[in-house]
Amino acid sequence: MKARLFQFATSPFCAKVRKILDYKGLEYELVEVDYLERKELLAASGQIMVPALTLEGGETIVVSERIAMRLEELHSEPTLFPPGARGLHTALARYIESAVEDAIFRIAVIDEVEHFRRQGADREAMWRLIRDRRYGDRFVDRMRDQLEANWAAATAVLVPFEEQLAAGVGAFLTGRIGYADFALYGQLHLLALTGELKIPAAMPHLRAYYARMDRITASLDAAL
Repeated sequence: MKARLFQFATSPFCAKVRKILDYKGLEYELVEVDYLERKELLAASGQIMVPALTLEGGETIVVSERIAMRLEELHSEPTLFPPGARGLHTALARYIESAVEDAIFRIAVIDEVEHFRRQGADREAMWRLIRDRRYGDRFVDRMRDQLEANWAAATAVLVPFEEQLAAGVGAFLTGRIGYADFALYGQLHLLALTGELKIPAAMPHLRAYYARMDRITASLDAAL
């Protein structure tokens, strides 16, 4: 039996886990979880959040960092951690999945709500309800009204990554590909939900970086 990844297509953390699985050359089945019907996910993982990965032996892991660390334990090559850089990559990934995630999410909600709208009014309504309970009434509408300011904030957060990649240290954030690259890929994936890459044109190195990460499959290309 293949591993099974329970996901929402819009989740940056699921995008991160998918790319790690691809990088490690592992076969897996994608299970797109219905936003209203989560019985299969609940039965597999005992909770209703994604990502959740059920391994071939039946073990299920939840939370993207835990999934990544477990995969590294079971399949150490190719590694997520360049020699001597485990702590750096872990710390950088946690920053990406807090500060960067918060900035990009506020832009991406507009595309996310359209995704759930296409799935039906009931799913859109539930998605909006959950966001409103967490972030306050009319969250999506407020993010639409604040889009220009939110883009300014997101751009400021992304500038250091553009500068790092422009410095010529290598194809990835620390020269060699590592865990932080997968974390950043997941968050940048929010800027590609519509099929159009919305990373600002003024950040060509970051746009090229996303494309490079996006090309990773079970057969790693020569750029790695």
